[in-house]
Amino acid sequence: MEFVAAHDLDEALAAKAEQPDAELLAGGTDLMVEVNLVHHRPEQVVSLRRIAELGDVSPRRIGAGVTWSRLEHGDHRGLAEAARTVGSPQIRAAGTIGGNVGTASPAGDGLPWIAAADAAIEVQSKARGPRVVPWRDFFVGVKRTSLEPDEIITAVIVPEDVPEAQEFAKVGARNAMVISTVSCLVMRGDDGFRIALGSVAPTPIRAAAAEEMLNAESTITEAALDEVARIVSEEVRPITDHRSTEAYRRHAAGVLARRLVERSLR
Repeated sequence: MEFVAAHDLDEALAAKAEQPDAELLAGGTDLMVEVNLVHHRPEQVVSLRRIAELGDVSPRRIGAGVTWSRLEHGDHRGLAEAARTVGSPQIRAAGTIGGNVGTASPAGDGLPWIAAADAAIEVQSKARGPRVVPWRDFFVGVKRTSLEPDEIITAVIVPEDVPEAQEFAKVGARNAMVISTVSCLVMRGDDGFRIALGSVAPTPIRAAAAEEMLNAESTITEAALDEVARIVSEEVRPITDHRSTEAYRRHAAGVLARRLVERSLR
């Protein structure tokens, strides 16, 4: 295995340009599991751990190297709530939001927040420089993105109009350190409600029909909340796998959305 420990972004981009098939290593909480289980043996690895600029964070820009433990205390309530549910303290100290984005697992805990915020993904290559990709165009399938082979994820770009009222929850097979069976992020702002979900489709999704229904209501009644649950359960596109059934995921998605909308009103 060839290993490059990049000291800055230019060095990392140069290494990725020379070896487009090289795996990128930040926290290693996904890659090293695969390596240790002998599921995957990359021939080249480019380490991003020493690149200080990837650890920069502000309300409008979250560097790809920012860890979950830092996001727990960050500016965005919903992302902080999601960060607190990621693995153990050791995992949160190592794992990064860039790794979560790059892995693009439907169960990625940070992805519903990115979808609800209408955030974008900043990527960069040595040949073409930086580009910013809307989240809807970045996530294209189960563990698939539009990232080019010579590109590196550098940041999550956050719009200025992200609502301050944010609520996150997920359900899984146990109460802690669990991969989500269903996750949900609700935001409420001047433009109305936003509802995003994970683990219920090949990519993170927005519940557009439920949002439209809610935002047409002058008063959120119990009947409206029940209708949110019904519409969300119909909008999601879950599968049955080793963690859950399609039917349970539909039910849980509706329950979580209803609960979080109600919580956001307090």
